[in-house]
Amino acid sequence: MSSNPTVYSYTRAESRERAKLFRKGFRQALADCVDPDIRRKIERIDQSAAARGALELDALHKVQADARQDLAAAKAVERTAPRAEKAAAREARKQAEQRVRLAERAVYKAERS
Repeated sequence: MSSNPTVYSYTRAESRERAKLFRKGFRQALADCVDPDIRRKIERIDQSAAARGALELDALHKVQADARQDLAAAKAVERTAPRAEKAAAREARKQAEQRVRLAERAVYKAERS
């Protein structure tokens, strides 16, 4: 796993524009007369999507770290809870574990996209 994967987050408009430019460039490549402006436009869209993706990945990592911190606190509360409060503390820990799993899944999915 690389330490800093490039994540792209395209808007719908960017996806449509990029696909249109790609098709246009493909047709030009078949005719052997590719306009370099098409490549520059695609690269500009990719750079914008990469910058947005990096921000979103950083936010996901923060959510993941916060969820792990909350899980650690919930485990500590569960271990120190009196017998009457153990069930509620256990339920809080299970919910914290679920939040960690959801955050980890979101980070994994974002890094693989």
